[in-house]
Amino acid sequence: MPCPLQASNPYLTTRSGSTVSSGGRFRCPSCRHEVVLDRHGVYGLQRNLLVENIIDMFNQGSASRPAPEQQLEPRCETHEEEKINIYCVSCSMPTCSLCKVFGPHRDCMVAPLEAVCTQQKAELTDCISSLVGTNERTQAIISQLEDTCRTVDESGRRQKSQVCEACDQLFALLEERKAMLTLRISCEQEEKLLYVRSLSRKYREHLENTASLLESSLRALDTKEMAQFLQTAKPLLQKMVEGSDTSHLDQLLNDGGGLGHLSLDQVMPGYENMDHLTGSFEPQRRALMSVDFIKREKHLNVQSETRRLNLTLTAGDHWLV
Repeated sequence: MPCPLQASNPYLTTRSGSTVSSGGRFRCPSCRHEVVLDRHGVYGLQRNLLVENIIDMFNQGSASRPAPEQQLEPRCETHEEEKINIYCVSCSMPTCSLCKVFGPHRDCMVAPLEAVCTQQKAELTDCISSLVGTNERTQAIISQLEDTCRTVDESGRRQKSQVCEACDQLFALLEERKAMLTLRISCEQEEKLLYVRSLSRKYREHLENTASLLESSLRALDTKEMAQFLQTAKPLLQKMVEGSDTSHLDQLLNDGGGLGHLSLDQVMPGYENMDHLTGSFEPQRRALMSVDFIKREKHLNVQSETRRLNLTLTAGDHWLV
């Protein structure tokens, strides 16, 4: 079976380019099958209504398409029948010949339209070229400014990172010094507390012993038998003399605290005070308050000195070579 689309085409041609009108055979360009025509030729093939409708729609669209408008030649505003054919150089406007001969431009200098048009097109072309060049330079400046913005942004982030890193190092150093100073305070505080607590414990023991001795003495005073009293009185007197003697406590204070002779009633004045561990942080505070960026002049001097040193080293290398 032949292709319906190709069989319905009344303008089907053979490979040689001649139209097959009646009889003969041809090869369908779509399905590549050979089609045998009867005596009616291509008109005896099956109709393809879809293709016919498409062709009709195309023909209707072509017929209804408006013809291109013809460009009207401009006319003179003063003489509507005259075409504009000259250019008034004095007034810088196109006009007609009658305006030059009889009209308002009779005393003006005129020139042919073609010459003025060519001249102004050349000027416009030069202006376009100049404007394009200006735009290119402007675009280059914009690109440079964008690069500058990116550089400033990257430089700012880098400097912020450096400042944060330096401050973190200072914080770490301050934390280390703070830990060391507080440790010294804690050590001396603990040492004094241990000493005072041990001293308090010894005094309590002495107080308990004297209280027991006093109780025994009072019981001895209540004894009615003189012989029994005399047997207990001498040891009690000896113990009371020893209890009244605080030299062993004084020796304890001297050995334990290393603070010199202390009486039974008190310790050395100011022993509880730890003001000697007060730090002098004012210089450090002023140093921290003075932390700032390198001054521009100093920075430039450092850069100049570095550049001069590099040039000197480079010259020395060339001299060695």
